Amino acid sequence: MKNNKLVIYIGILAVGLLLGWFLFGNSPAKETDHNHDAVAEVNQMWTCSMHPQIMQPEAGDCPICGMDLIPAERSADGLLADQFKLTENAMALANIQTSIVGNGNTEGNTIKLSGKIVENEGANAVQVSYFSGRIERLNISFTGEEVRKGQLLATIYSPELYAAQQELITAASLKESQPALYKAVRNKLKLWKLSDNQISQIEASERVKENFPVYATVSGTVSEKLVEQGDYIKQGQPLLKIANLNTVWANFDIYENQIGQFEKGQNVMVSTKAYPNKEFKGTVDFIDPVLDTKTRTVKLRTVLNNKDEVFKPGMFVEGKVKGIISNKEQVVVIPSSSVLWTGERSVVYIKTNPNLPIFEMRKITLGNQIGDNYEVLEGLNNGDEIVTNGTFTVDAAAQLQGKKSMMNKEGGKVMTGHEGHLGMENTASKNNENHSNMNERMKVSKDFQNQLKVVFNDYIKLKDALVKDDSNNVILESKKLLDHLSKVDMKLLKDKEAHNHWMSLEKEIKASATSISNASNVESQRNHFKHLSSHLIRTLQTFGINEKVFVEFCPMVDDNNGAYWLSREEKVINPYFGGAMLTCGEIKQVIE
Repeated sequence: MKNNKLVIYIGILAVGLLLGWFLFGNSPAKETDHNHDAVAEVNQMWTCSMHPQIMQPEAGDCPICGMDLIPAERSADGLLADQFKLTENAMALANIQTSIVGNGNTEGNTIKLSGKIVENEGANAVQVSYFSGRIERLNISFTGEEVRKGQLLATIYSPELYAAQQELITAASLKESQPALYKAVRNKLKLWKLSDNQISQIEASERVKENFPVYATVSGTVSEKLVEQGDYIKQGQPLLKIANLNTVWANFDIYENQIGQFEKGQNVMVSTKAYPNKEFKGTVDFIDPVLDTKTRTVKLRTVLNNKDEVFKPGMFVEGKVKGIISNKEQVVVIPSSSVLWTGERSVVYIKTNPNLPIFEMRKITLGNQIGDNYEVLEGLNNGDEIVTNGTFTVDAAAQLQGKKSMMNKEGGKVMTGHEGHLGMENTASKNNENHSNMNERMKVSKDFQNQLKVVFNDYIKLKDALVKDDSNNVILESKKLLDHLSKVDMKLLKDKEAHNHWMSLEKEIKASATSISNASNVESQRNHFKHLSSHLIRTLQTFGINEKVFVEFCPMVDDNNGAYWLSREEKVINPYFGGAMLTCGEIKQVIE
């Protein structure tokens, strides 16, 4: 009986299931499941295991190596492994701007060059003494004094010349009987650059002159005094260097990848900050055939007319060469403000979603620099949207979120202090991890910013000492920085997240400054200064100091790996090379 009831129940259940299938076979639930799968399939991106920069919406072959594409991994928030997102507020605060990459014809563009005014060596002269003796009187008082051809420069007492005059007077009395002797004595005096008139005066007066004048043989400006009054000099010894500044040279540095675009005879428009509304025309007169291995540049020279004394030797100038034609008729060009350098290869940040602030680092290969733009040989395509303003801020956000960035090529946790410098295993605390997703300027008190500004002031003095190759002063300023760093009151940071973030940055700054203070030479100091600069840049981006600060970059530092530094002024003064390459670099960001 019980078995019969069980059979009936099973039969009823089976009939119910069958009826439900007929009634609800096309139910919304099933439709929802289907749509979900479709969305997942549509949103799935495909990448190459060997070339992760390749991202395509469909499966297929890698356009670079031909390997089968694989599904790209996504994080819990739907982002790919190397992607990160900024808030709209952060975008606005940092003034982050993007633009669409497209083909650009580089013909007719202008290359800008940085240079320096120097003396025209071909017009320079060295005033020498043609006889030995003692300078009784020097009529030139200071460097920079103007002289005219024929002007009396000095009077010299010469024992040799004194004796030669006596020989002349004696030979003159015997010129009828010994004309050859008389002629030889006169010629001897001519070798000392005495004129026929001077020789005849000595012969006629029969009196020996004790002091002889030295006259200027050229007109110009005294660029260097080589002797002082009372000095004993030898025959042929230089007395003065005289520069003719009616024409001057403007020497410009051009990089290796630009050499092929210049030739003699090209017009160069030269400008200087001394006359901001004027341009002066010159032509390319000489291109150095030897490459400077330290700076990887060659000298390009332009001769400038300077009769109005506009240009002063030592003055910085800018040159513009128009009509530069690229090696390609159509090339992908991007503004220089979008590029971050990491050695031979460079990086940009692309916006992966046109409607959302989602970014990803992209390695690119650059060609020639044309004006304010760069040719892109590899890594970008037409239609890519890249960051063109605020690139450094986006890179800092990538670092903080553990994504691939300029200074963190492999992604993951950012190392701190000596751990980051030495490549040791990351031991950042859990507190550091908690604030790693921060990408906005933190609100802190003005008192804290003012204390931070004192540290920044020491940094600027340290940077200026590096510019002057003053290793001892670098050590002194780094110790001052450490002292003021220890006085920054963390109690002023009321927000726990800001407090934890400052603890991490303070540790990094202290480690770098300590390494500088312990370094024994300026080369080692500059190596640690590179790290100190990167930490302070992040600090000022995060907290601010109520002052405009310029982030500047030179791609030639550290064997072409490049390095950044901070400056109060817009003018680029490079601390990494001293006087050897003072103006190499450009502004990459302005921290307000």
